[in-house]
Amino acid sequence: MNVLLMAYGTPYTPEEIEPYYTDIRRGRRPSEELLKELSERYAAIGKSPLNEITLAQALRLQALLNLEAPSYPKRLLGPFPPRTPQGPARVYVGTKHWHPSIGEAVAAMHEDRVRRAVAIVAAPHYSLRSVAEYQEKVEAALKALPEPIDFVWVESYEAHPGLIAAYARRLEEAIWRLKDPKRAAYVFTAHSIPVAAVERGDPYPRQVERTAELIAKRLSLPRFQVAYQSAGRTPEPWLGPDINELLRNLREEGFEEVVVQAVGFPADHLEVFYDLDIEAQATAKELGLRLLRARSLNADLDYIQVLKDLVEAAWLK
Repeated sequence: MNVLLMAYGTPYTPEEIEPYYTDIRRGRRPSEELLKELSERYAAIGKSPLNEITLAQALRLQALLNLEAPSYPKRLLGPFPPRTPQGPARVYVGTKHWHPSIGEAVAAMHEDRVRRAVAIVAAPHYSLRSVAEYQEKVEAALKALPEPIDFVWVESYEAHPGLIAAYARRLEEAIWRLKDPKRAAYVFTAHSIPVAAVERGDPYPRQVERTAELIAKRLSLPRFQVAYQSAGRTPEPWLGPDINELLRNLREEGFEEVVVQAVGFPADHLEVFYDLDIEAQATAKELGLRLLRARSLNADLDYIQVLKDLVEAAWLK
């Protein structure tokens, strides 16, 4: 069994921010103002752990697929997890905007004579601006190969019982810290997308809402809302409400405590650490709100088990 596990990617060093941002902008170099703003955000959080988390996810997923106990070398060398003698499965890592890129991963799979594989993005919701763009990059990489690779896609898994249980477990931990859970507000967030995509029938907001509904039902939350974050710096309208706008509304309604869970982001990265832990927290402090964030799934084994279930089911199609 072969798996292509994909994630957004992030720069490792400050020097890599400009080419990374240029790739996000499809080859258009960012202005000095935009580059300065992004660099300052990275400086504020210290470093995004997304690449390391993605590699850890791949190592653990490969281990589970091969029924071996996960082990981590003192230093992870190379962009791909090593082969494991205990089983035939191998998980390749490809990132959308950095290295190893999706193209590099697909090329490595071809060199290893892979002819069939499961493709999955470490994000539970399908969108024309997320999973569909990963699919485009895989298709572009395949055109450069002399022989094809047959990819079976896991396009979304917003209602997987294991995913809902994992999110609920972490939200419950945050609820334990509340002074009065019955009087608190509960907010689930995901990355915003352009309104134009929603108008074209993008299922993304419905899937995000479905995830939120299932978590809320599992924990019998007294109330919940969905908000969006990290909207792009473009003139077109983006899906809302924005998390900071919603926090202001909640304070006006009389709430004093809010728990936020980023259900659109399984892994910690810039848009969790900055947009929620710094920016949203600053908004909450300004408003006199107590804001708690449920911890992320990252490479925890309950999330890796979800990926394993999805990959195995797809492989049998």
